[in-house]
Amino acid sequence: MPTTPAHAKPRSSLRGRPAVTSHAEIEQAAFRLFVTKGFEATTLDDIGEAIGVGRRTITRYYPSKNDIPWGQFDRTLDGFREILRAMPEGLPLHEAVHRGVLAFNDFPADASPSHRDRMRLILTTPALQAHSVLRYASWREVIAEYVAERTGTRPDDLLPQTVGQVALALALTSYQAWLADEDASLPHLLDATMAHLRSYVSA
Repeated sequence: MPTTPAHAKPRSSLRGRPAVTSHAEIEQAAFRLFVTKGFEATTLDDIGEAIGVGRRTITRYYPSKNDIPWGQFDRTLDGFREILRAMPEGLPLHEAVHRGVLAFNDFPADASPSHRDRMRLILTTPALQAHSVLRYASWREVIAEYVAERTGTRPDDLLPQTVGQVALALALTSYQAWLADEDASLPHLLDATMAHLRSYVSA
C-alpha cells in the first residue's frame, strides 16, 4: 500500500485536503456509488470525487474499477495459503481443503463492504464475469498447490487441478443459494454442498 513518508508534505486533493486514502475508503465509496448509480455507470473519477482524490490516486490502489469488488485479493490469497498450510497433517485431504474454504469465507459481520455485497456484485454483474475468470483461476491454484504438496504431485497434475475445480464449484453453488436467501448461513451451505457431493460420490 502506498504511504506518505512522515517527513513528506501531503499532496492536496481535489477538495483542498491532504490526498490520503486507503483501500477501505475506496471500496466503501465505490460500493455506495455502485448502489446509487450502478456498476456500469460509476467511473473511477466518480469514486475519486467521492473521497476527494484524483483518478491517479485510485489507480495506485486498484488498477481498474473491476478490481475494486475483489478488495485486496492478492493478500486474501496469501491468507488462504497460510490457512491451508496450518491444517493438521493427519487431517484427511478433503476435510483439510473444506475447512480451508470455510475459513477463507469467514468474514467479520461488520465488514464494509460485506462479503455478501461483494459476492452479489461479482456474481450478478456481467461486466465482471471475464475478470472473475482470472480471479477464480488464482483461487483454484492456491488449492492445487496445497493438494500437490500433500500428495507429492505437481500443481498442474490431474488430482490437484480436479480438487481446485470441485472446491470452486461447491463454493459458487453455496454463494448462489446464499444470495437467494438473506437468512441463509454461508458456512451451513458450504457444509451442505460438501455433504451432497460426498453422498453423490459414495452412491
